[in-house]
Amino acid sequence: MTPFSLAGRRAFVTGANSGIGQAIAQALAAMGAAVTCAGRTEATQTVAAIRDAGGQAESLHLDLSNPMAAQDLFAGQDYTILVNNAGIILREDSMDYPEDMWDRVMDVNLKAVFFTSQAFARALPQAPDAASRGAIVHVASVLSFQGGIRVPSYAAAKHGVAGLAKSMANEWASQRINVNAIAPGYVHTKNTASLTQDPSRYEAILQRIPAGRWGEPDDIGWTAAFLCSPAAAYINGAVINVDGGWLAR
Repeated sequence: MTPFSLAGRRAFVTGANSGIGQAIAQALAAMGAAVTCAGRTEATQTVAAIRDAGGQAESLHLDLSNPMAAQDLFAGQDYTILVNNAGIILREDSMDYPEDMWDRVMDVNLKAVFFTSQAFARALPQAPDAASRGAIVHVASVLSFQGGIRVPSYAAAKHGVAGLAKSMANEWASQRINVNAIAPGYVHTKNTASLTQDPSRYEAILQRIPAGRWGEPDDIGWTAAFLCSPAAAYINGAVINVDGGWLAR
């Protein structure tokens, strides 16, 4: 078994029905994990792709607009990997941003991340070795470090997600739970459709990315698989930028 293997592990991925979450679920399965693909809609396509490749997966309906929705999902289930990927983005000028939009984003992108992680950690079985220790990965954003435009609630929530990774790591590393975050840059997903469909905005973003391309969901998926593996056993509280060099520019 290599230090990158997830064989024998059980993983839970939120927002796994498409985009980055789908890529993360597929990467975890490719490394040997049995993956529960959770989402507001059935993750039929994700599960089929994993099974067609010889992996193990199941779909679970989970609507994290209720931040406490995952409270009873982990006890006795032997999950040792959690990836908090589910998220929404609602755009509006800050002068006009309404409270209901703010609360919707915060509930899914931050509050649900905390309480889902808490439920997972409470139910985590004792890990006898590094290969079976717990791993939590939050999907943050480059807007964990920047303000963005017309996305005040999203930027605030993603700053909070980066903070949660560090706070949880401080408390849980000694309990054999690795907590880290990934900060994706501009990736081709449904959430960035409004940007990719604006030729001038798309090109302006592209020109700033040193790698010379937008990211693909697989770029994030393989990073998550690494952070969940024994190879990352001494990585705690990190926020890893996967952005083609965007933040270095």
